[in-house]
Amino acid sequence: MSRENLVKLKCVDCSGINYWSSRNKKKIKEKLELKKFCNKCRKHTLHKEMKK
Repeated sequence: MSRENLVKLKCVDCSGINYWSSRNKKKIKEKLELKKFCNKCRKHTLHKEMKK
């Protein structure tokens, strides 16, 4: 993974940064939104891409 394509995924409920992911910024213009497991909330929640 190249460093330019890495993005942080932040939990909507607790605002914890739990995941790093990559995306092709040339092909995907909108921000990522994924349902992932949050260890702090102990449930599956929506994680949104945030600024570096």
